[in-house]
Amino acid sequence: MPAGKPPASRRGAGRQGGRKLSPTARRQRRAALSFLAPACLMFGVYVIWPIASTIWLSLFNWDGMSDKVFVGLANYIELFHAPTFYTALKNNVIWLVMFLLAPPAGLAVALYLNQSVAGMRVVKSLFFAPFVLSGVVVGLMFSWFYDPTFGLLALMIGHGVPVLGDARYATFGIVIAALWAQTSYCMILYLTGLTTLNGEQLEAARMEGARGWTLLWHVVLPQLRPTTFMAVVVTVIGALRSFDLIAVMTGGGPFESSTVLAYYMYDQAIKYYRLGYSASIAVVLFAIMLVYIIYQLRRTLRNEQ
Repeated sequence: MPAGKPPASRRGAGRQGGRKLSPTARRQRRAALSFLAPACLMFGVYVIWPIASTIWLSLFNWDGMSDKVFVGLANYIELFHAPTFYTALKNNVIWLVMFLLAPPAGLAVALYLNQSVAGMRVVKSLFFAPFVLSGVVVGLMFSWFYDPTFGLLALMIGHGVPVLGDARYATFGIVIAALWAQTSYCMILYLTGLTTLNGEQLEAARMEGARGWTLLWHVVLPQLRPTTFMAVVVTVIGALRSFDLIAVMTGGGPFESSTVLAYYMYDQAIKYYRLGYSASIAVVLFAIMLVYIIYQLRRTLRNEQ
């Protein structure tokens, strides 16, 4: 090989790497960037900027009216020494564990409703009702249901139980109310997923003798894996950001026993005008959600590969 002359492979790579794009390719690239620009701009304005500004605000002591005072990590130090924070974190764990009952319950109801039986449309509409009701309405309904004087629960068991007035039962009472609506949402997801099942696989499995639980476990559930993934992700995020039912049913009480991180954040910002401290709670809640989302994304990518 002559001295100073690069190998042929490098010369070819250089020509290929330095080749100019054709006018058609440049137009396609500009069109792609023009289509992506509005979405990227909105994502930056409505997602990235609020996250960054919340993290920055958490480093200040601010009541929303006077000047901000930089305090560094003082809000986080105070947060991790506050007993209410650990009560809220424990309640979020309770919400998360109990809320994971919603996907299997929604699947069971969806399998029941996925039949060609007379009057099934009326039954479906009854099961759809919790999905269309707002959280405020659900909270009021269950508050009346739990009322120890005239509530339906008191009539059913023969005596009144102050579910929402007892620190031992308040969180569980709220989660049961939330499960009623969340199960309906998961049911709708699974009903949609059941319409996309491969009929040929089902028929082949039946010809092989698969019935009942065997058919469900080995044929139906694998095809519903994307629906299950969506149901679990939405349920976990809903458990971590629970707020409306707590605000309506107990207001975080009694004695802050039913508060969660989202309501604790609202309480500090709206009632006590501690916006910096509230922002630190929001950052911690966002970090918890981010860990879970990254875990699920890595798991999904690993399964696809």
